[in-house]
Amino acid sequence: MTSSVLAADPAIDPKMRRKALTSSVLGTCIEWYDFYVYGVAAAIVLNVQFFPKVDPFVGILLSFSTYAIGFAARPVGGVIFAHFGDRLGRKKMLMITLGLMGFGTFLIGCLPTYGTIGVAAPILLVLLRIVQGIGVGGEWGGAALMATEYAPAERRGFFGSWPQIGVPAGTLLANGAFFIMGGIIAPEAFSAWGWRIPFLISIVLVGISFYIRNKVDESPAFEKIRDAGEIEKLPVVTVIRTRPLMILKVIMMRFAENANYYIYTTFLLAYGPAVLLEKNSILLATMIMAGLGIFSIPFWGWVSDRWGRRYTVLAGAATMLVTAFPFFWAVQTGDFLMMLLALVLTCNVGRDLCYSVEPAYFTELFEPKLRYSGASVGPQVAAVFAGGFAPLIATALIGPGFDRYWLVAGYMVLTALITAAGALWSPETAPRVRRRRGLTPEYDPITNT
Repeated sequence: MTSSVLAADPAIDPKMRRKALTSSVLGTCIEWYDFYVYGVAAAIVLNVQFFPKVDPFVGILLSFSTYAIGFAARPVGGVIFAHFGDRLGRKKMLMITLGLMGFGTFLIGCLPTYGTIGVAAPILLVLLRIVQGIGVGGEWGGAALMATEYAPAERRGFFGSWPQIGVPAGTLLANGAFFIMGGIIAPEAFSAWGWRIPFLISIVLVGISFYIRNKVDESPAFEKIRDAGEIEKLPVVTVIRTRPLMILKVIMMRFAENANYYIYTTFLLAYGPAVLLEKNSILLATMIMAGLGIFSIPFWGWVSDRWGRRYTVLAGAATMLVTAFPFFWAVQTGDFLMMLLALVLTCNVGRDLCYSVEPAYFTELFEPKLRYSGASVGPQVAAVFAGGFAPLIATALIGPGFDRYWLVAGYMVLTALITAAGALWSPETAPRVRRRRGLTPEYDPITNT
């Protein structure tokens, strides 16, 4: 039987709905800035500062390995915060994750380098990267829930997509911070201390977001569960035990967009110079793509309310599949505009089609009392294998000569096929589309109808 919590949206104050959406957007922007500032630094400076005693190519691999460790920590954060988010509330968990991210990022900016304290430097770097990963692992599910549980049912795709702009906004801010620092100070000064500034300013951004999030009420859907006495004792265990196939479908649907984004925004910084593209040109192209993403993601979220979630994901997977090889061909021309066009097609069209729909789709696939857990475990597991290891896998595939691009493109094709299969295997959940098909507006995760 469908849970009573699914029957109707609680009456929501429009003013509080706007506050919830604003806090989710700002919070995720800052959280992802913290996460991505490390990714940019890993590609351009951390290998020199923390792994100076090895071959430059090996240094890049080691730097991307520490980058991947942050992703490996994300499921840990997802499990911890999902458990307490389904038991104690969404808001409390989001306040804690924000503090963890800010703390970890700021301290990375304070770390002594290998030249100062030796091997202790990369060890401390790894530990702080784990703190970052735990924080962002708990953030995504909570932010998605706050946006979608405050949203009108037939506009969940659009409302849920707004926290997703945290990724392009965070990418834009992170790349912009390094782009500006690299432009205003000499290379020697940047290598000595300038790279720290993007990490240190995070503490100010986190303080602003913390203040705004504190003004938002708890999710009305969670309050209804709590008032009805439907709190699950072990929500993560329950969702894994009762919904294992649904979690697998979520992992598959997230695979291509994660691999796509991290290869084309992080690995590209290491690959581009090998084909005579300057790092600042790549940073600029990435910032333009990220800026467009602030608009493309809500647009595709709006489309998903009308097309349906499955078709939106399938369209994104198909686009990423057909652009995998052309992307590398465009980069190899060494032409900035060609690279930018390829980046926009694969990211703003292909990747954003999939990414925009995830908050609405993944939360609709699980009942409210298990929703934080269901919307966190699958995406964070996918983030490890598809996202965190993607730059490392791509670097290993392309080789020291950076001349085996077809292996990386083939890997991108494989991830797109995995996502397409996941979408084909999943039910449609968009209320407007379901009603057109003569189904109940709300998908029932209990009966799978």
